[in-house]
Amino acid sequence: MERLLGDQLKDKHLLTDDQLKQALERQRLHGGRLGTNLVALGFLSEDQLGSFFHRKPLSPQSVEETGLRLSFIIDLVTKHLFTLGEFTLHDVVERVKLPTPIIDEVLEEIQRNHMVEVKGSSGSSGFGRMSYRYILTDRGKARAQELIGISRYVGPAPVPLHAYRRMIEVQTVKNILVKESSVLEAFSHLIVGGELLTRLGPAISSGRALFLYGPPGNGKTAIAETIARVMPETVYIPYAVLVDDDVIMLYDPVTHEAVNQEGSVAAENELIKRDLPDSRWLEIKRPIVMAGGELDLGMLDLEFNDISRFYQAPLQMKANNGIFIIDDFGRQQMDPQDLLNRWIVPLERHTDFLSLQSGMKFEIPFDQLVIFSTNLEPKKLVDEAFLRRIRYKIKIDHPSEDEFERIFRAVCESNEVEYRKEMVDFLMERFYRRSGRPLNACHPRDLIDHIIDDAHYHCYQPELTEASLTAAWETYFVEL
Repeated sequence: MERLLGDQLKDKHLLTDDQLKQALERQRLHGGRLGTNLVALGFLSEDQLGSFFHRKPLSPQSVEETGLRLSFIIDLVTKHLFTLGEFTLHDVVERVKLPTPIIDEVLEEIQRNHMVEVKGSSGSSGFGRMSYRYILTDRGKARAQELIGISRYVGPAPVPLHAYRRMIEVQTVKNILVKESSVLEAFSHLIVGGELLTRLGPAISSGRALFLYGPPGNGKTAIAETIARVMPETVYIPYAVLVDDDVIMLYDPVTHEAVNQEGSVAAENELIKRDLPDSRWLEIKRPIVMAGGELDLGMLDLEFNDISRFYQAPLQMKANNGIFIIDDFGRQQMDPQDLLNRWIVPLERHTDFLSLQSGMKFEIPFDQLVIFSTNLEPKKLVDEAFLRRIRYKIKIDHPSEDEFERIFRAVCESNEVEYRKEMVDFLMERFYRRSGRPLNACHPRDLIDHIIDDAHYHCYQPELTEASLTAAWETYFVEL
């Protein structure tokens, strides 16, 4: 990745061969990332490096620059026209997400083949071809139905696989700079020890796989979700990726949170300018994918729909440039070793291989911070070879009595229940110490929930008393 970064910086004329050699030599001696060494040597500023890693894809100026064959775009547009009925050039531009001159060229070609005709004009749409209203001819409808029988994909124009790979590499999680202040701010809503945060910070910043383990009910999932919020900046993903002639739908509104984007592909008086973004790409917050006990190996492969005749991207592809959380690891609908065997190469080499129905295999980047979270004993789940490939293993243990009290206070405040320290002391002495039950970080929340439920049922104000805590304890725990 470092040499690839260097080559890209040279291509943009931001770096010379000699400067790259010096930076690589400094990296060999002092370690760290190539970008950090370039800044330390004064070859780049932090702003220049940040801008490089947050480049927006620029609008193509020709069919050739889309990376797609003209015949593919014509077929895609023809299917769109069939679903639109009567349409204008602007309508097609907005749906296909390609610039006006390219769509205009495509419509002219379709019109020359007698598959579309002008029905009239609309004064509200401007002048010339922008004002024309079109409809498909019978020949055009027949061709559209034929194409829909081959593939029902009718969405934004996809980007070619090589463009997707290049953008993932530019936006890699391995070049994210996470500051200590950001980590402290993100975890401020949790009661987490300073020593734990000291270990978590470098792990997050590394962009490498992380193994969270420890007894249940102590915040591993909450910590994993908070790590996701530390990830800075936004990234660009395409709506869809084209591999050979097959479309892979990547954008998932459940997984990907789009940020507001100004303008449209038809803006700027329908002229293409170099600083306009390629609307086939969507700007999103860094993706967060979480899978628990429902995860199976099939979710890590391309999903082909026999009716729609196109593919849905697997989970790890949707998580690229973001975070993939494997929650409750070891409780999936498969043997843990099967998952480890599937991912042992991607975790080490940061690439994955997917297969089309035709048997064609292709390579995609595996660029994500993978977080395994489990309450099972790690050595019973995985072998030493796999643990060696996960650089950071962090135990999330039971809270101390002081941390437990702080958690209890915070839960009371968030639920508007008056906090009474003497009642927590009663709880500790009467129940925890006598029973030998360990403290769990989830207990304050769950016990307070019991007290609130009982108070609401009996129509009184929830409060901490010996009676309410005793009742909550007896209905929450199973005493053997």
